[in-house]
Amino acid sequence: GVGPTWAVPEQREITTKEWVFRGQTEHLVDVHIQEIPENAADTAHLAFLHGPTILGGSDLRYTRSKLWDFMKHVWKAEWWPEPEPNEHCSQLLIQHTTTIFKKHFSLMDLTVSARQVGPGLVFLTFEHAFLGHGIILQTVTPLEPLLQNVVHKIYYQKNVPAIIPKFILRAECIQFERDITIWNNKQYLPKPLLVREDSGIQKHRRWYAQFYSKKSVRLKVQKEGLDW
Repeated sequence: GVGPTWAVPEQREITTKEWVFRGQTEHLVDVHIQEIPENAADTAHLAFLHGPTILGGSDLRYTRSKLWDFMKHVWKAEWWPEPEPNEHCSQLLIQHTTTIFKKHFSLMDLTVSARQVGPGLVFLTFEHAFLGHGIILQTVTPLEPLLQNVVHKIYYQKNVPAIIPKFILRAECIQFERDITIWNNKQYLPKPLLVREDSGIQKHRRWYAQFYSKKSVRLKVQKEGLDW
């Protein structure tokens, strides 16, 4: 019975039509809503899951094929929660580079700034030295406690050929579908055994807890041997 405590921000470039709609993807994911944004804090998974080139597709059986081994994605990422009065928001900064035959290919350098607003909305802003700027809006809508509808919509500079943002959206889709494979086969542990590189996961869980009420549907998990 409590009214909204924060408002969804407006993306100025979309409102002024500097950036125009260039496409969208939609997926159903068999997972609890918290698992999806928690990915932002799990920076250690980037090299393993998203390091293999997108040319290998989204099927994890083939992403590490020697056929595509000549090309790699390299990620540097940092996640943090925002302070008051925006404690309902968090930030993820990603620096993406690509290597081809172990040589840096600067044309693929990309800076991504992802701002999460609330439990299910993310603004992923792209900055490229030659190909301009744009944004992907990610919305996560629970259909059932363990079924989420995830939509990605891309808006990009209207003076940039549509093929550029469509390629970016396709690349993002391939990487996201790799995550879906993991989520659909993952068991959530309330107290996972974490190494130092995974400390952001617990930090993210403490931040995300603010979005639950007393009546919220929470994950029911087994605590077999890991309830320390």
